Amino acid sequence: MNSRVGNMTNPEPLDEREARRQFVRRRQKMVFTIVVSALVAILVICSLIIFGSIGHTAKHATIAKPNYGVAVPCPPDKSKLVNHPDIRVRVLNGTNKSGLATALASALRNRGFNMQDVADYPGKTETARTQIRFGASAIDRGYTVGSQFNDAILIMDDRSDDLIDVVIGATFTDLNDEDSTSVVGRKIEAIKGCRADPSSIKNLPKAPKA
Repeated sequence: MNSRVGNMTNPEPLDEREARRQFVRRRQKMVFTIVVSALVAILVICSLIIFGSIGHTAKHATIAKPNYGVAVPCPPDKSKLVNHPDIRVRVLNGTNKSGLATALASALRNRGFNMQDVADYPGKTETARTQIRFGASAIDRGYTVGSQFNDAILIMDDRSDDLIDVVIGATFTDLNDEDSTSVVGRKIEAIKGCRADPSSIKNLPKAPKA
């Protein structure tokens, strides 16, 4: 009788061991969950870094292409930046921003360029990047005008005169600082990969008629 009472009043060792096992399992499950969550977070971060780096590298490579990948003639041998008043410039607005061509023409006039007409570019879509358009007889003039911009593409078209067209693109924000632009009379720096023989550039685009 006393033996039964003792067994009823004292907790069974089996219950204690089971409770301990359950506690350990809960702890293991919690630790496992934390570890898995941490690994997932690390994987996500690594993926963002890898793909972000790839995207950044591709973007940088695109920006780094000379003249944005467009074939351009080299300046004539030993040619120098042309005196601004000797360069006739026409500004064409290739964006949907009204009044931009007039504002840019005024800024270029203040820098001494011989400004001509201001008009809208006759394209059907907005021009992505500013273009400096010139003919084979005015390559040095095209380079001189191009030195005023930090993101313009130099394009030789089929025109036969010395008029330089500036087609404003959507990426345009402002001219280079006047103090940072090349000094008139300084030797023109050729664009890397330019064509020494202008006639080697085939299928020239048509000069815009505004």
